[in-house]
Amino acid sequence: MTDFSASPSSPSFAWPKLDRGPVVVALGMLVIGTVFIAQIVDLRQAALFLIGGLFGATLYHASFGFTGGWRRLVVERRGGAVRAQMLMVAIAAVVFIPLLAQGSVFGQPLAGAVAPVGVSVLVGAAMFGLGMQLGGGCGSGTLFTVGGGSARMLVTLAFFILGALVGTAHLPWWLTQPSLPTISLGTSLGAPVAVVVTLVGLAAVAAITALIERRTHGALERSPKPKTRGLSRLLQGPWPLVGAGVLLALLNIATLLIAGHPWSITYGFGLWGAKIAQSVGVPVASWEFWSAPAQALALNRSVLFDITSVMDFGTLLGAALAAGLAGKFAPKADLPLKSALAAAIGGVLMGYGARLSFGCNIGALFSGIASGSVHGWVWFAAAFLGSYVGIALRPAFGMDGFKK
Repeated sequence: MTDFSASPSSPSFAWPKLDRGPVVVALGMLVIGTVFIAQIVDLRQAALFLIGGLFGATLYHASFGFTGGWRRLVVERRGGAVRAQMLMVAIAAVVFIPLLAQGSVFGQPLAGAVAPVGVSVLVGAAMFGLGMQLGGGCGSGTLFTVGGGSARMLVTLAFFILGALVGTAHLPWWLTQPSLPTISLGTSLGAPVAVVVTLVGLAAVAAITALIERRTHGALERSPKPKTRGLSRLLQGPWPLVGAGVLLALLNIATLLIAGHPWSITYGFGLWGAKIAQSVGVPVASWEFWSAPAQALALNRSVLFDITSVMDFGTLLGAALAAGLAGKFAPKADLPLKSALAAAIGGVLMGYGARLSFGCNIGALFSGIASGSVHGWVWFAAAFLGSYVGIALRPAFGMDGFKK
């Protein structure tokens, strides 16, 4: 195990080279934001903002993204990232499913990330999978790479927001297409059996990736020996994928307990897009999606009252702080036209697809499967197929595809 207890005088500790500007700005905004949100909203919302910051730091230091992990499995036949993802979901599921079956905890009502299984999920998830390979990041990946200073991912995020907005306009039509009702394993099978079924499914996916990797390479890939140890590694990274997966699961459990629902990301993007559109005269308040009571309330008050938005802001700042502490905050303005076009197309596909399929790799896959929702498994399969197509299309935009 890595020793994080070393003191500054320990041989395993070396103060890293900091990017002082980003560190000061990100840390200052986290502190000021926490105080401001606590005053404007409440302490619970402020706590969720800080949890978002921990999500961002963890994602950044471990480079914990679904896009690259899925591409490595398909192209290089290396499945370590996917196995870490399955472990993350498994840990959350063991806690989520019994709690959701209970219905509340400490007086806090709980709601899982469950949704119907229909055409909209199949189409939307496939679009999202394709888009994340062109855009260069998933829902969580887009946030932490933007926080780390990526100009390209800023393009992806802008068009992600646009796609999410358009998705809210079209979602009512998609919901009229063939669909099964919401299927919750916890409700259908009971919590104990649902947990076992979910763990068996996740273990099967992990076993398949291990089999593919062993057949191709003869053995599973070993993690490279870290160049830093102790506090230096804590500040600079890289953090191990497995450890990051465990921490992300624990943070999602904390989110469920505090917010009353699991971690999600993309609803905030649609809300930001709607507010921007409304500010320039687009009558989004009359759209069917935004005229529903809960959506109308979110549209008419500050985004600081929206849990998803506040956690997204925290994620961006947490990643920026992590990048600055690691001395890796490096905005790059040089963006080839083809790459920018891929980022724009990928962003639109992800935003639109996430709205149709009730979430992204976080809200639908991670939180969905952990909640015992069958739609999370359907989303996983459809998005992976879409990702495969996206990998094949990457060379058209000057990016690597199936070539190893």
